Amino acid sequence: MERFDAARIYGRRFSNGINWGTSIAMAAYHVGAAAALFFWDSGAFLVAALLYYVSLSWGIGMGYHRLLTHRGYKTPRWVEYFLTLCGMLALEGGPIFWVSTHRIHHQHSDHDGDPHTPHEGTYWAHVGWVLSGRSLHHDADMLSRYAPDLARNPVHVAFTRWHWIPQVVVGLLLLGLGGVPYLLWGTFFRTTFGLHATWLVNSASHLWGSRRFQTRDDSRNNWWVALLSWGEGWHNNHHAHPVSARHGLAWYELDMNYLAIRVLAMLGLVWDVKVARLDGDRADEARAAA
Repeated sequence: MERFDAARIYGRRFSNGINWGTSIAMAAYHVGAAAALFFWDSGAFLVAALLYYVSLSWGIGMGYHRLLTHRGYKTPRWVEYFLTLCGMLALEGGPIFWVSTHRIHHQHSDHDGDPHTPHEGTYWAHVGWVLSGRSLHHDADMLSRYAPDLARNPVHVAFTRWHWIPQVVVGLLLLGLGGVPYLLWGTFFRTTFGLHATWLVNSASHLWGSRRFQTRDDSRNNWWVALLSWGEGWHNNHHAHPVSARHGLAWYELDMNYLAIRVLAMLGLVWDVKVARLDGDRADEARAAA
C-alpha cells in the first residue's frame, strides 16, 4: 500500500499538470538571476558566494541531507536548528517536506514512486517534478509517514510551515545593505544557481559518471556535480551507504560537507559520525568515526 501511494503521488504519468504557484516563483527567480548579470558588483558577488556556501553546504548538504534525513551524525538541538535555518535559505521547501521527499527517493530510487528518476526523462528528473504534478507540501499524511521524527518536533513543524521567512528576511537585509545589486546577486542569482546544483544531483548523478557500487538504482559518482554541491555528487557512494556522513570515500573525492562536519566534531559540536571506509573497491558499513 505504501509503495502504491508513493507511486501515485509522484511520476510523470500521474502528473496533474503545471503547479502554477511554484512555476511562477521559479520563473521570477530565473528572471532575477538573469537581471543580476546587468548589475555587476564585486561586493554583491562575494556575499552571494558566501550565502551559496551557507545555504547549500551547511543547510542542504550537512543539515537537511546528512543530519535530518539520514542521521549520519549527532549534534545539539541548537546546531540542528541552525543548520535547518541555513537550509531554508535554499528555497527547497521546509525540512519535513525535503526529508520526506528524499526518503521516498531512497526507498524507490529509479523505480515506480521515485519523485525524480531520469527514467521519466531528464527534464523531469531535473526540474519537471518540481513544476508539475501533485505537491507533497500539503499532504500531511505522507509527510508524517515518511518523516515521523520531524513531524513530532514542533520546531521543525513551524520551520516547515514558515520556510520562506528566512529567505524574505535575508533579501530585505541585502536590499538595505547594498541595494538592488545585492538583492539580485545574493537572493535571485544565488538561489537559482543553488537550485540547479541540487537538481543536478537528482538528474546528472543518475545519468553520467562512474559506479563504484552495484546498487539497485542508477546512481553515479559525478565529480563536477560534487564540486557544485560541496560533495553531494558522490551519489553512488551515498546510495550504497546512505547513513554515512562521508560521501567522498577516496582521497581524491573532495567532500567539503564532510570536512565541515569533521571541523564541528573537533569543536565538540558533533559526535557519533557514521562513515563508510573504502577497502580497495569495497567499503565497510557506516560506523561511528573515532
